[in-house]
Amino acid sequence: MEPITLTSDRLLLRPFADSDAETIHTACQDPEIQRWTVVPSPYSRADAEFFAGKLSPGGWHDDSMYNFAVVLRGTGALTGALGINRRNLPGTYEVGFWTAGEHRGRGYTTEAVLCAARWTFTALGGDRLEWRAEVGNAPSRAVALKAGFLMEGVQRSGLLNKGVRRDSWIGALLPSDLGLPGTDTYLPAP
Repeated sequence: MEPITLTSDRLLLRPFADSDAETIHTACQDPEIQRWTVVPSPYSRADAEFFAGKLSPGGWHDDSMYNFAVVLRGTGALTGALGINRRNLPGTYEVGFWTAGEHRGRGYTTEAVLCAARWTFTALGGDRLEWRAEVGNAPSRAVALKAGFLMEGVQRSGLLNKGVRRDSWIGALLPSDLGLPGTDTYLPAP
């Protein structure tokens, strides 16, 4: 898929560029990002260059993951990162994100998740967008809840982070949660 840019009220979600490496490197020095996400720890400049210059463009190229730099429309400041990844079940995707420390608590990530969810349901034909986070990652859970994800439970050993299996929360958002039609018929349990 050709990389695209999405727009919300305050944000642009655009493909990462090589020139983002320094800003990514700086943001990912945050202990909270290293603790709760799968970014390497310690996080080197080479890690940022690989993410911006190889991994992110490669995901767009092979249609497996779509990583966006989340930036402010007015200034272009990087507020965070958001990725939409294909899952094994057709029509199912997973969202992941991190927020730079100085931009937390302003609703940017919730806005970005909703923008990317609408794109997933309309442009990609998604019928289910999953969110996972390690049990205890309350800020990520708060974003998912504000975006309308329904919490579905705890998966034992549901995440692998830096060589350690951890329990994870899981939630899902459906097109109908955003007033959108789905691609396939959904028949909820009685």
